[in-house]
Amino acid sequence: MAVIAINQQLGSGGAELGELTAAKLGYRCLLGEQLVSATAEQFGVSADQMRIFDIHTPHFWERSKTEMPRYIAFFRSVLLKELARERTIVVGRSVAFMVPPARCALRVRVLAPIGYRIAKVAVDEKMTPAAADKHTRDYDTEVKARIQSLYNLDIDDAANYDLVIRTANHPADAIVDMLAAAASALDGAADETGRGQLRDASLAAQVHAALFAHPKIRDAQIEVGCKEGCVRISGPGLVPPWDQLVAEVAQSVEGVVKIDVGADAAVIPDPPG
Repeated sequence: MAVIAINQQLGSGGAELGELTAAKLGYRCLLGEQLVSATAEQFGVSADQMRIFDIHTPHFWERSKTEMPRYIAFFRSVLLKELARERTIVVGRSVAFMVPPARCALRVRVLAPIGYRIAKVAVDEKMTPAAADKHTRDYDTEVKARIQSLYNLDIDDAANYDLVIRTANHPADAIVDMLAAAASALDGAADETGRGQLRDASLAAQVHAALFAHPKIRDAQIEVGCKEGCVRISGPGLVPPWDQLVAEVAQSVEGVVKIDVGADAAVIPDPPG
């Protein structure tokens, strides 16, 4: 079954479209805030640590560069595991960038003109027009810079999406019908290969997150891939006993059927202590 991932502009109504489309299709709809909370709970990190995803976090650019990959890996693991259950819509600022190209997945960008969005933000957030104007423009600038820093992607580049929707000039019902029709068409066209792509991406993400979460492995440079449930792990120095430890961690992830660990030339230093 199809999945939809929506990157929304502030005030564009992307969350509302996601919820209405999910209701029409009988899908689940998960918002970014829900996924962040689930990530914090699953991986035992604090809400403060997970605020890397909160656009209002002060001093974002001063945060350790080593934290970011870990928390992104944790979040992506939770996101793709939810999507692998299928019949799901997720909405956030950057969730579409974390979804791999798959025949059953639709990556969507929801936009609206700045004036429309400022007016909506003023109503939703109970702000004066001037305050909403500043808030919306500052938010856009920060999101664009943050996504570029985290993912090296331009959030406004249409090539990063399967579908770009502008909400201001069309009734919400019409857009919901279009999204629902697109999901239904994907359902009809998708085969086991497409669904397998999503499941494999989910397993690879879960293994990668589990390795990041392990105290002896977390700082190692490791790449993880998966095909038909067979996980391939590679990285510097994956030699005994590291290869066995990595394999044990990967094997703990439900759904993994086989593990192949390959070592590169460099050696992982012994963990402190």
